[in-house]
Amino acid sequence: MLNPRHKPLVIGATLLVVVWVLAMAGYAIAKAQKVTADKVSAQVAKTDLSKLSPDARRKALRKLAVMLNSLPAEERRVARAEADWDRLLREMTEEERLEFIESTLPTGVKQMLTSFEQLPADRRQRILRDSLKRLQEARDTPEARERLQAGGGPAPPPLSEESQKRLTQTGLNTFYTQSSAQTKAELAPLIEELQRAMQQGRFIPR
Repeated sequence: MLNPRHKPLVIGATLLVVVWVLAMAGYAIAKAQKVTADKVSAQVAKTDLSKLSPDARRKALRKLAVMLNSLPAEERRVARAEADWDRLLREMTEEERLEFIESTLPTGVKQMLTSFEQLPADRRQRILRDSLKRLQEARDTPEARERLQAGGGPAPPPLSEESQKRLTQTGLNTFYTQSSAQTKAELAPLIEELQRAMQQGRFIPR
């Protein structure tokens, strides 16, 4: 039989165990619900728009947009480097691409494009090369090479040579504004990378 003097100690120890168990359960649930680049990539890989009804397509794309927007900048870059993104974009209609781009691009993009166009030409070229290099590095990770060896196919280049040429000739702001939804989708990772460059002070002359 429990000694009355020991009863508070037993109750206290029991409460501590209960609190610890609840805390660990909460941590496990939060960890399971946290969106990562791998989870976004897995969701993209299993999303086949051609097999979905119009309503299901909208729900699938909205879910992907929410997941992508919840990632920090570095993980967004990794997630967008997946080859399956190119496949998914081809499956979208023009309207779906535009809606997806508008819902996933960071805020302040128009202001960034205007600021970028006001920079000297040599600095614009330097920042573009740096941004494209960073995007390419995200495609050359060990994980990406493992997927290539597994038969997943390489991710497309950050920006096609044709798009780079047109961008240089017309300017980023004009090129983006006048482009089709497909080209805007291709430009989206670069736009985000330029946005990060601005936020990190790489637009400021040294």
